[in-house]
Amino acid sequence: MTDLSFCPDEQMQTLLSLVDTEEAQGRAMLARLMREWPQDARLHFLEGSLRAAARDYAEGARAMRRAIDIAPDFALARFQLGFLQLTNGEAIAAQETWGPLFGLAKSSFVRIFAEGLCHMIRDEFAQAIDLLEQGIVLNQDVPPLNRDMELILTELRALREGQAGASDDRGEPLSAAQLLLQQSSFKSTRH
Repeated sequence: MTDLSFCPDEQMQTLLSLVDTEEAQGRAMLARLMREWPQDARLHFLEGSLRAAARDYAEGARAMRRAIDIAPDFALARFQLGFLQLTNGEAIAAQETWGPLFGLAKSSFVRIFAEGLCHMIRDEFAQAIDLLEQGIVLNQDVPPLNRDMELILTELRALREGQAGASDDRGEPLSAAQLLLQQSSFKSTRH
């Protein structure tokens, strides 16, 4: 029996292909599918990812929040919302969003990435690097997420090796998390 609250898989595949090749048509199809299946969290997550990729972070976060309101166990959407919050300087909100992920299996790449980023927030470089590397090895499902984590790893390694020494406008040294959050090199991408 088909769940009427979910967009059919073949339409989702068409949508994903369109978003990758003909973004304007993909966005139009997404809007239509969201009207037809307003309770499909995947559609809201995709909308959030597209908006975040277009640097419309507030609307991206709103759409991702809607996805996890509909499906609280949608781990990837929960992780991405937290990641978007983190990259926008909302470290506490990110950690709160990720909280339920710590109930996942210890081998879940999503949980491991969230744990690693929480260590980064606390300037615990070695633990953050170790966990992000573990998550990358485990993540075979979402390659773009691995690219985001690789960018963070590059910055963390540089910070750990003392190659970064930035300070704020008052001359106070920035923590690793503050420095990474100020850099736009790992703003959320589409997933």
